[in-house]
Amino acid sequence: METVLLFILGVAVVVVGLALSIGLHEIGHLVPAKLFGVKVTQYMIGFGPTLWSKRKGETEYGVKAIPMGGYISMIGMFPPGDDGRVRGSSTGFFQTLVQEGETQPKPGRMATMVEDARQASADTIGEGEDHRAFYRLPVFKRIIIMLGGPAMNLVIAVVLFAILLMGFGTAQPSTTIGSVSSCVLPATSQRTSCAAGDESAPGAAAGLRPGDRLVSINGTAITSWDQSTTIIRQSAGTPLTVVVDRDGSRHTLTVTPKLTERYVYGADGKPVTDAAGKPVVESVGFVGIGPAGQLVRQPASAVLPAVGQNVGAVVHMIVHLPQRLIDVANAAFGPGERDPNGPISVVGVGRMAGEIASIDTIPVVSKLASLLGLLASLNVALFVFNLVPLMPLDGGHVAGALWEGLRRSFAKLFGRRDPGPVDIAKLMPLTFAVVIVLGAMSLLLVYADIVKPVNLFG
Repeated sequence: METVLLFILGVAVVVVGLALSIGLHEIGHLVPAKLFGVKVTQYMIGFGPTLWSKRKGETEYGVKAIPMGGYISMIGMFPPGDDGRVRGSSTGFFQTLVQEGETQPKPGRMATMVEDARQASADTIGEGEDHRAFYRLPVFKRIIIMLGGPAMNLVIAVVLFAILLMGFGTAQPSTTIGSVSSCVLPATSQRTSCAAGDESAPGAAAGLRPGDRLVSINGTAITSWDQSTTIIRQSAGTPLTVVVDRDGSRHTLTVTPKLTERYVYGADGKPVTDAAGKPVVESVGFVGIGPAGQLVRQPASAVLPAVGQNVGAVVHMIVHLPQRLIDVANAAFGPGERDPNGPISVVGVGRMAGEIASIDTIPVVSKLASLLGLLASLNVALFVFNLVPLMPLDGGHVAGALWEGLRRSFAKLFGRRDPGPVDIAKLMPLTFAVVIVLGAMSLLLVYADIVKPVNLFG
């Protein structure tokens, strides 16, 4: 029962954290919009039916039924059409396409979608409010408004990573033994457990135990796990005098590393492969012990590089998203396993949080650090994903504004007539296609996270 409650608590922490992140993202749009005089009619967390709302001044603030997004509605995001009307729009995914009270384009009417967008029934610009329309703003102000949301997610990520790295620290190997292998298995072995007749591992045979802290090896004081590993790997067949601290008292043991095959790892921590793509192995000394982790606090200078690494990882995933989705589909509908570094849905993130919170062997501090890291990574993902230059994402609006600024600059440079604002409404068919793709991607990831979830703990 306690495990179930901890699982639910972990999920709740991520759900609340994600809702706050989305809410702050929209505040990043809301504040500059109001400062620049744009009329904002709605600020909503979620989409679908409205659960609660309250009007303050000219803006309605509320929460909707499906907490998987958010938006603010600004008047005049689209320039006027031939009839001079302007359609109200928003910063959210689905609300950009169809506002409450507007006529939704019917299937098969893609050719008329642009006109439908311009002439939608929700005419949000009142008399005398045309000067407060979004499209009337200078290009740089529109860009500031649209970048305000992603920028807020970046700020949140930096703050969370600062708390995580400087307050909790990062997990690093300690000089304390965390695990002791029972037998010797080559790196290339297909088995993961010992069988009758397997040779005992040197560490277990010598009497090393989990919890022992390495003090010295052959008279050399041990100050890091890598130091002990180097000595062991170079000492195959040579008896080593190992001094350990066990429950406050010192014990001297003799361990003879066994020559066995181990994978070669590069500086990035990944196995080195040969020209054929097979992992490279080498024969080194082996004792059969693994380190216990410890949290080591990092300096402030480590925060921005950590955020940058996460941004790079998300960019890499987006660039290779088509292949990643194919891999997810193959795993979901086939016998393969999910890539732990591949894309996951909100359902998958919630499941991860629940698993982290419910594992008894993880200290509470480590659980909190893991959940904080999960929320920090989510905000990095929101920051990068919203910068993709496609409508209805924030990056699509930024791209439209930049194109408009470029057109007007060239017109001014060559003495031509001002071409006016870019007619973003013409992108509605593409926007509709992007929404369909995003919806299909979300459904695939949710399905995969239910039937073939990512396994965090092997």
